[in-house]
Amino acid sequence: MSDSVDGYLQDCKTHIEQRLPDLFLSGESEFATGGDASALARLNEACLYSLTNGGKRVRATLVYATAAALRQPQREGLDYLAGAVEMLHAYSLVHDDLPAMDDDDLRRGKPTCHIAFDEATAILVGDALQCRAFELLTELQGDPARQVAVISALAAAAGPRGMVGGQAIDLAAVNTQVDLATLKQMHQLKTGALIRGAILMAAHWCGASLAQRRTLDNYGLAIGLAFQVQDDILDIESHTDVLGKTQGADLARNKPTYPALLSLEGAKAMADNLHQYAIGALAEFGREADPLRKLADYIVARTH
Repeated sequence: MSDSVDGYLQDCKTHIEQRLPDLFLSGESEFATGGDASALARLNEACLYSLTNGGKRVRATLVYATAAALRQPQREGLDYLAGAVEMLHAYSLVHDDLPAMDDDDLRRGKPTCHIAFDEATAILVGDALQCRAFELLTELQGDPARQVAVISALAAAAGPRGMVGGQAIDLAAVNTQVDLATLKQMHQLKTGALIRGAILMAAHWCGASLAQRRTLDNYGLAIGLAFQVQDDILDIESHTDVLGKTQGADLARNKPTYPALLSLEGAKAMADNLHQYAIGALAEFGREADPLRKLADYIVARTH
């Protein structure tokens, strides 16, 4: 792996993006007795369009970096974990962009799925990616108890107590005044839960102790919230061509943000405090956790 955070991210990003099309397993259905794969071609094309449409692949990288911190960087099955969490993330973005949700036309510099295809197809794409993510995890080879723990971690992070619950709070918060505690709760669920889930999936699969899982989860809690705080900052300071999505969209929708509640400088201070907490949480780990430390640095320094 490269020494720089950009190099490490690029290595992990390149690796998982080479694997994603095969992991998705599009093509002919085993449930049909006739016909051909072309009947499913449009759905599969839309799924792969959304799944392979770039992105930072932070969640997949967290799977690999957590395994490295636990001294198991070559642990068999990590690609399945990374692929599953990226499928879940891609599904959430496709649905998040829908007219009934955030109604976005641009994602990662390209038309969103419902613009490139149509709204009904985008809904089905989200459904398909979510189902395949969990099916993929059933194909893991190894300790069944660890496999169940991995599936449970992803389901909990993605469901009503996690990402989906956060999205519900987000939709209810538009054009309303919320306090800092509610804003933190919303983002701990909508953004942070899947980040923590990726870390815990790898921790379970690599046989981490309860103490190690708690330490890694504390790190994940901090970077998950820092990720969203930085997103809010970039929504003000960056530009559409850099972000790959519409700059100022949150402000235009009158959505609550950290700069709105704390001021821009206050939001930057919060991101810095969360960054320092994340680094501190890894104190018991040696140099094997440097990829996680580099990721914490990257999350609060990124420009898109």
